[in-house]
Amino acid sequence: MKPDMNSFIKESVPNQTQANELMGRMFTAAQPESLFSQPVVQGEYAVVMASEMIGGLGYGFGGGGGTGPQAADGSAEGGFGGGGGGGGSMMARPVAAISIGPDGVRVEPIMDPTKIAIAFFTTLAAIVVSLRRISRRVEELE
Repeated sequence: MKPDMNSFIKESVPNQTQANELMGRMFTAAQPESLFSQPVVQGEYAVVMASEMIGGLGYGFGGGGGTGPQAADGSAEGGFGGGGGGGGSMMARPVAAISIGPDGVRVEPIMDPTKIAIAFFTTLAAIVVSLRRISRRVEELE
C-alpha cells in the first residue's frame, strides 16, 4: 500500500504552525515596551530602566519516503516518516537607568562586574598566550 502523501503533509503542519507561533511570540517579546520599563515618578523626576534583550531560536523539520522490497503477500512495504523539533532562549538584563527631571535627561549605565571581570581575565589570558608564543619564536631564531 502506497503511503498517502496528503496525510503526511497534514500531520506536519501543526508542528510548523507551533514553531511559527513560538517565533512570533519571541518577536513580540522584543518590542520597545519590553526593553523600557514604565516610568517610576518621584516628585519632579521620572526614572526609566533600559534593558538589552538577547534571544535565539532554531527549529527544523524533516520527512522521509521510499518503498521497501515486495512483501511475501505481494504488497509493497513502504516507509515514510517525519519529525521536527526546536528550541529557543531569551534573556534580558538592565543596561541603563534614564533619569528625566527639571535638570534634563541623564543616562546612567548599569555596570555588570561579572562581565568586566570576564573581559579582564580573557584579555589577560590572551596577553600571556601571545607573550609565550613570542618567547618561543625568539628562542627558535637564536
